Amino acid sequence: MNKPTGGNDPRGVAEARAYAEDQWTRALGIGVDPHEYRRVTGALGSRADWCPALRRTGHAYLERAERAERAGRSGTPVSPVSPVSAGEHLLTAARWFHLATLVPYEVAGVAAPTGPAVRAEMARAATEADDALGRALAVREPGARRIRGEGFTGWLRVPRDAATAADTVIVIPGLDSAKEEFLDVTDALLARGLAVYAMDGPGQGALAATSSLRPDYEQIVGRVVDALGVPRVGLVGLSLGGYFAARTAALEPRVAAVATVSGPFRLDWAELPAPVRDILTRRTGGPDAARAFARRVDLTDLAPRVTAPLLVVDGDQDVIPGVTNGEPLARLAPHAAHLRVPHGDHLLGNARPDWLPRLADHLAGALTSAGTAM
Repeated sequence: MNKPTGGNDPRGVAEARAYAEDQWTRALGIGVDPHEYRRVTGALGSRADWCPALRRTGHAYLERAERAERAGRSGTPVSPVSPVSAGEHLLTAARWFHLATLVPYEVAGVAAPTGPAVRAEMARAATEADDALGRALAVREPGARRIRGEGFTGWLRVPRDAATAADTVIVIPGLDSAKEEFLDVTDALLARGLAVYAMDGPGQGALAATSSLRPDYEQIVGRVVDALGVPRVGLVGLSLGGYFAARTAALEPRVAAVATVSGPFRLDWAELPAPVRDILTRRTGGPDAARAFARRVDLTDLAPRVTAPLLVVDGDQDVIPGVTNGEPLARLAPHAAHLRVPHGDHLLGNARPDWLPRLADHLAGALTSAGTAM
């Protein structure tokens, strides 16, 4: 199923394996099976094989879902198939399709595969991830609603047993992430009785091929809150989404609680490593736009204006040149706590139990308190 397309060039194989290793904890955080990840990426002949191989894996799960749906409709009593199986296969497909969109960035001075065909295939993978997630939710959570507007798209999911309208948390992705990446965060919030809107904004996920990242993300979140029709929201932002969430909390009065995970306080373009510059350049539309974007990522003046209860989560192993982590944000914001996980890497995919329950409890507790005070 995952035959390499890049030949047997040892250098290409080594580069592919190095890239796959770089994405290891991120892939596990997304929720794919670690053994399957090793099998799929171990067969890559070059970094150019990344997107095609991972898309093929996603399509294999779509086929499983379709077989399960057909078996369920046939009503065969000998081997009954639950519709839950189809939904699980579709969610797994969404995860693999999203992984396929990750940019095979420049490594060790070797340019990344970035031709029109590569970009087109990555765009198809993003569309497939979005479609698979929608199909999965239609099977598993018929009450989920697609909500889209100018500059955003996503899914509103509500707790299965909610007797009353639930407080709502918006999950904000980062530089090259998307709503399909943080399904475990969504599930943790739903389990605590919160409604969750998992979104893609400009330059992200399903919108990456038709728009570019923008630093004034609070404008987008404001439109989302309008579309949701709720008086207040919580925010959780991951990676660059942490900057977006903190900035929005400073400027949007309807934010009642916020959490950031591996969010940058400041970026310094001159010190950023080549892979980060490469991804920023693609996601913002060019080198000049990327430099201008990086200059805007600075919470020095905004942090004191984040008055909502704030939890800042950082991993001590998340050390990227040119990126200032969240400690200054936690110090300058008036109602903030800083959770440092010594062994946590970027996005702390290697340390989920050390922060995810606390983050979900923080948002649930802060929103409940805000609702009581109103």
